[in-house]
Amino acid sequence: MILVVGDVVDDIGVRPLGTVNPASDTVSEIRMTAGGSAANVAAWLGHLGSPVRFIGRCGADGVERHVAALEAYGVDARITGDPDLPTATIVLTLDDAADRTMYVDRAANTTLTAVDIPHDAWDDVTWLHLTGYSFFDDGVRPVVQSLVDEARRRDVGVSIDPSSLGFLEAAGRDTVLGWLAAADLVFPNDNEQGFLGLDGDQVVLTRGADGASFRGQTVAAAPADVVDTTGAGDAFCAGFLSAWATHHAIEPALVAGARAAASCVATRGARPVR
Repeated sequence: MILVVGDVVDDIGVRPLGTVNPASDTVSEIRMTAGGSAANVAAWLGHLGSPVRFIGRCGADGVERHVAALEAYGVDARITGDPDLPTATIVLTLDDAADRTMYVDRAANTTLTAVDIPHDAWDDVTWLHLTGYSFFDDGVRPVVQSLVDEARRRDVGVSIDPSSLGFLEAAGRDTVLGWLAAADLVFPNDNEQGFLGLDGDQVVLTRGADGASFRGQTVAAAPADVVDTTGAGDAFCAGFLSAWATHHAIEPALVAGARAAASCVATRGARPVR
């Protein structure tokens, strides 16, 4: 069982269908889909057949909807509802290369506490996956740091996706390296790795169209007609972990990650197509 803890989000993707008209109207394709980096990883893990449990927090009116969305992929979803704050929202604008700029309101994600971790959260767990967004948040950081400590006590593997170059830069390199020190695996992209300068056997480097590498082995990106890059890194993490958590074989894990990422970018939204 892989335990994933972190953000659950309503993604609003905006793809202009013509020239953007500042201060006026632009005809666009706009879709709202379920998202959140950690929840996306859980969805892809479930889609790929890995036993997975997800813990997160959203607005009280979104609990049933987000639980159902994850359960549809086979995820054991444990989402609590905030009575005051809404579900987190990200507005993503897609450019001509299908890359995205994100406007983030973390909302209910910021109120995750130890109380939201159920008593049976660790049942059958062999791996813990977290994302940088939880570490960037002053209120949530103690929760995920305690989870890392518990994983170490239980001899459970830990992986962390640094998640966001802008937030990494705001936190500072030395601070972030301290957060990542206890992880068995870290999943930076090229820009994040350029800032962090990580070394050693923990680094799984994702490079988009240029593939991915780990411990001296590299695989090319799987062929894909790119529609939307949202969630590609999450899909890669899930694909990699789906293979690594079972067999700890480098090439199959890299290939599984590349295939999941290719499947993700070929469609709108950050979750697998059902």
